[in-house]
Amino acid sequence: MSIKQLQQQVDDWIKKYGVRYFDELTNMAILSEEVGEVARIMARKYGEQSFKEIDNSDLGEELADVIFVVLCIANQTKINLQESFDNKIKLKSIRDKNRHQNNPKL
Repeated sequence: MSIKQLQQQVDDWIKKYGVRYFDELTNMAILSEEVGEVARIMARKYGEQSFKEIDNSDLGEELADVIFVVLCIANQTKINLQESFDNKIKLKSIRDKNRHQNNPKL
């Protein structure tokens, strides 16, 4: 599914179940919260923190929450995220063409 299709799917969901989008600043706060939940899972699963006994977090679910909120923000600010992403890939492909292959740290 393309990003454009995902944006439409989120917009359809909002109109059917969500009544309206939260305002942009609220969605920014929600995005920060969701990214924090991803960070918490990463710190426990791949870092040095341990899970709590009742912690049944799902990294995939939390990443999906991040994507959902990003799509909401794109929709409400009238950003064509597909176009923006395609342009970013082109830019990175030109700018970083040899950067990573020539990096002795990798």
